Order: sequence, then structure tokens, then C-alpha cells
Amino acid sequence: MSNQKKKKLSPTQQQYQVFAQAREPKRPVLLNSARAFLVGGIISTIGQFFHWIFVTFFDFTDVSASNPTVAVLIIIAALLTGLGVYDHLAQWAGAGTIVPVTGFANTIASSAIEHRSEGFVLGVGGNMFKIAGPVITYGVFAAFVIAIIKLIFMELGAI
Repeated sequence: MSNQKKKKLSPTQQQYQVFAQAREPKRPVLLNSARAFLVGGIISTIGQFFHWIFVTFFDFTDVSASNPTVAVLIIIAALLTGLGVYDHLAQWAGAGTIVPVTGFANTIASSAIEHRSEGFVLGVGGNMFKIAGPVITYGVFAAFVIAIIKLIFMELGAI
């Protein structure tokens, strides 16, 4: 808590804050980091495996195999979310499941499942993109800005 807020607290409230902070359980940061690294790495390895399958067996190039790989990971994450498995994995692994694209798929699928009782249009369709909408919007905007910057550099002959 900042010093400015502590000054506004009464002495009893300040004592309680000290008491509560002393008894707050310490978070196992190293263990949580190891779990996140392990699960995020496993998800990425699974993605690399599917990428290899698309390149080896379906004659995709390294560049063109990326899109179906991401689609497969999204489908798997949505299925695991629907079955309730992904939430347990995310609870155990923490940020390791949020960083890959599977975390984004989990967010959309969870929201859709949560609001399905409100109907398909207003429930699932309307609420599914409340969380994902800003991510998509800022992603598209960032891509636009980067494309403009690249175009400027290309015109200047830097690229």
C-alpha cells in the first residue's frame, strides 16, 4: 500500500494492515515460473509438432504451415475448454497457458460457454467478443501502424 493511502488510515487500520501483511501467504514465485515455463514450452512444442506435420505430410512451406498450425491449436484449446480440462491446466500452470494463442482461444470459448443460456446471438455471439474484441482491435491497429512504418522505410530505401 502506498504511503499516501497509509496516512489516511486510522492507527487501528494501519495496525490491521501490518497484521494482515505479516500473515499473507508468500507466493512460490520460482515454482510458478517453472510451471509456466514448462506448460508454455509444452504447448509451443505441440504447435511445432503440428507445424512439422503440415510441412512434411501436406507439402506446406514453412511460412504457409503457420496458419493451419495456429488453427489446430485454437481448436484443441477450445475443445479442452469445453471439456473443462483447460481451466484446470491454467489454474496449475498460470501464465504458461495465457501467453500462447491457446490462451486467447480459452478466453473466447469460456465466455461463450458462460453466456450460452442467454441465447446464441445475444449471449454467445455478443459476449464472446467482449474480452477478445479489444485484443483483435488493437492487434489490427498495431498491424496497420507497423505496415505504415515498413512502407515508409521501404520508400526511404532502408529495407
